[in-house]
Amino acid sequence: MTIIREEDFIQSIAAALQYISYYHPLDFIQALHAAYEKEESPAAKDAMAQILINSRLCAEGKRPICQDTGIVNVFLRVGMQVQWDASRDVTAMVNEGVRRAYLNPDNPLRASILRDPAGARVNTKDNTPAVIHYDIVAGDKVAVEIAAKGGGSEAKAKFAMLNPADSIVDWVLQALPGMGAGWCPPGVLGLGIGGTAEKAMLLAKQACMLPVNIQDLLRRGPSNRLEELRLELYDKVNALGIGAQGLGGLTTVLDVHLLDYPSHAANLPVALIPNCAATRHAHFELDGSGPAWLTPPRLEDWPQIVRQAGGARRVNIDQISREEIAQWRSGETLLLSGALLTGRDAAHKRLTDLLIRGEPLPEGVDLNGRFIYYVGPVDAVGAEVVGPAGPTTATRMDGFTPLVLEKTGLLGMIGKAERGSAAVEAIKRYQAVYLIAVGGAAYLVSKAIRQSRVVAFPELGMEAIHEFVVEDMPVTVAVDSRGVSIHAEAPKQWQAKIGKIPVVTA
Repeated sequence: MTIIREEDFIQSIAAALQYISYYHPLDFIQALHAAYEKEESPAAKDAMAQILINSRLCAEGKRPICQDTGIVNVFLRVGMQVQWDASRDVTAMVNEGVRRAYLNPDNPLRASILRDPAGARVNTKDNTPAVIHYDIVAGDKVAVEIAAKGGGSEAKAKFAMLNPADSIVDWVLQALPGMGAGWCPPGVLGLGIGGTAEKAMLLAKQACMLPVNIQDLLRRGPSNRLEELRLELYDKVNALGIGAQGLGGLTTVLDVHLLDYPSHAANLPVALIPNCAATRHAHFELDGSGPAWLTPPRLEDWPQIVRQAGGARRVNIDQISREEIAQWRSGETLLLSGALLTGRDAAHKRLTDLLIRGEPLPEGVDLNGRFIYYVGPVDAVGAEVVGPAGPTTATRMDGFTPLVLEKTGLLGMIGKAERGSAAVEAIKRYQAVYLIAVGGAAYLVSKAIRQSRVVAFPELGMEAIHEFVVEDMPVTVAVDSRGVSIHAEAPKQWQAKIGKIPVVTA
């Protein structure tokens, strides 16, 4: 009989969440570095360089890899011989661990969880509750798998109830291009096959947390059907040419993992969940001897990467004109300096409501001739101007974009991933521009922010509108004023260059 004490369990959960907020799994870093070394696409190579540099900075500074510090997923395997010395139930203990981790004053993590999701959508302010799954097993220990899953990659989860004769590979290859780049490739794909609808999704989520070891499998060769599928998917997904951040290139996924479960004879449930470039998960075990402490990796295990950004155009956005941005071309690298505003979903909803009613925007929110950055930063600590402040997925703002461009004179937007057709058309119509920063490089991006202040909607927390003053903030032109999108063009070019999968044209 093992006795697990309440405080030991809570401390272990809190410590693990802090740990994964700033330490990538070492196998992920090694795989990403290997992909960086062989990448031929300059844009994708630079994106991977930023992710690797950011990862090392976070390990050194113990600050979050990504501003989206995720929704907490916990898989518990509780031994039947375990006894709890606790006044709270296990769910309450997990949530107390989450609360402590996310409110830690030395490294506060962004609270992103909203209660009443179909109604008022009010932030719980401590990132609780976690999503918890229990498995009661033989033994006298508690095994914990814990992950912080970002909203961008979670939003791209897919499920299908295939017919038994359908091809899983074909379904994945059809689904993946439609997922866009909002899941921040390169990352890991988790597939769940079989069981029921909900079981397949759980398997896919757990598959995301398996070791990154596809190169070992390539060397030894497959020994069963799942391993054959894994290799086929790894090869064909990368042959799509989507590349890092959707910029086109050789590596879209670092690994593909599959887990299966027996299913009904009439069904073939398949779930696909991507893990982004800010992959965050840990595994530990409690045996009654005290809290579980994860061993930090050595900084020497991170590669020393230097960005090659000599060809970047420096831009003063305080003195920018529509004529100047008309000279920018899709795929071009820029270094921005000057003042810009921020705004995400909730702020855009409020701004567009004001515009529709013909009311003035809040004082300090003059978008004419300016740029807006889609971001919800982490709170600053110590001497920081702002905490990690990477971009959020831009397509969520697509529905607001035509009206904002029409009514405000906004020149440009900064986010991550592609824009939808309506947003691209509006960008072209109003001669604006859309730029991307690298998702998964939030701490690195924050180093370019010299000043920060809240100018509107402070009650929205991380979704308030800030004014940032930036210096040499690295971005890429994703949609230029002619409506040319790098996310639409570059993957097709690299898919043709790789040459394993025919490019389908309209």
